[in-house]
Amino acid sequence: MTDLQTTWTEHELLETHPIEEPLWAGGVKCHGGFDADGQYVSPRTLNRFPAIRNWQEQRKAQFGTDILDIELSSWPEHYPSVDQSRYLISEGVTAPFVSILTRIGTVEGFGSMIRYSVMPDMQACFDEEITGTAMSHLDGGLYEAHARDEAGFGDEGGHKQMWFAARDIAFDNPVTKDETEFMLARMGIGAKPGAPDVSGARKQMLGERTFDDIDVNLEMLIARMASLLLIEISAYHTFAWAEEVLSDTALVSGEGEAARLVSYIRSDEAPHVEYLKTTLSEMRDRTFVGESGKKHPGTKIVGQLWDQAKANSFGARRDQMLAQTLGEITYALEGNARKDEILERFHSLGTVRPKADGTWETAEPLAY
Repeated sequence: MTDLQTTWTEHELLETHPIEEPLWAGGVKCHGGFDADGQYVSPRTLNRFPAIRNWQEQRKAQFGTDILDIELSSWPEHYPSVDQSRYLISEGVTAPFVSILTRIGTVEGFGSMIRYSVMPDMQACFDEEITGTAMSHLDGGLYEAHARDEAGFGDEGGHKQMWFAARDIAFDNPVTKDETEFMLARMGIGAKPGAPDVSGARKQMLGERTFDDIDVNLEMLIARMASLLLIEISAYHTFAWAEEVLSDTALVSGEGEAARLVSYIRSDEAPHVEYLKTTLSEMRDRTFVGESGKKHPGTKIVGQLWDQAKANSFGARRDQMLAQTLGEITYALEGNARKDEILERFHSLGTVRPKADGTWETAEPLAY
């Protein structure tokens, strides 16, 4: 038995700390804000962080296993690297970075769709009790908080608006709506939520099941959370890259304000990573009850879906991102008399470079 509070209402999980000053970004009032000491406070964390800590402590006491996790060092550095980015910007080639920040903000906006996840009867899917777990709160505040963090809520901006503001501050309001839509189309991203989704979870929706005996909505839920967790963890490389590049006042505008906005977003993402790790670990440690009544170890179900998500993250998704980014760089250099020279110098500063057949090879970077 434990005296930890493990059951919370949706209202409690959506509560925010008292704020002295709101956060404004690009003329939009955003979530979170600053306390009496001027420190940034992430939104909806008054009870969400304590709840997640309690669920983690409870799970550890019940099962004694390590939480599902993966080292940030497992991922390669951001592409383009800081040195590659600084070089291109110093050459006046800023459009690719406008595209990258636009893509990030747009994808963040798609995060609001998580609130529409179809939830199975969770207790019926597990042999053990799930009351007072993170998984029992997914549709009771956790998904809604995540959605609001990413896309904003009502007249309050979220990460989507913050990334766009960082872009506009750093590069002096570089795009119009029409240009944004063309830019996203080049990168294979629909400009509106509901665009085609090529994630592993979507493929399963189309019929590529991994476990026929498991509730299809639960399988999709786990696959989606595993993929999302890997995106959230790997995004820390993106935050570090963006903060370093956008803080260089010799290259970008705004006196470091764009980098500060990214640091606030990084802070906001912490509860996303922790509740996803906690939920997947709770499921892994339990026994699944199949639609046939047969029981399946969670280590097998969650383990296999986790491995599939990792393979996609380090394989197809990584290759797609590299190709999209290089495509934006070459597009920006069209008509530049020094295109080949700039591209060669750019490649020489990175740890990967494209081969003639479209695949990528590891390279030793030169100093910028």
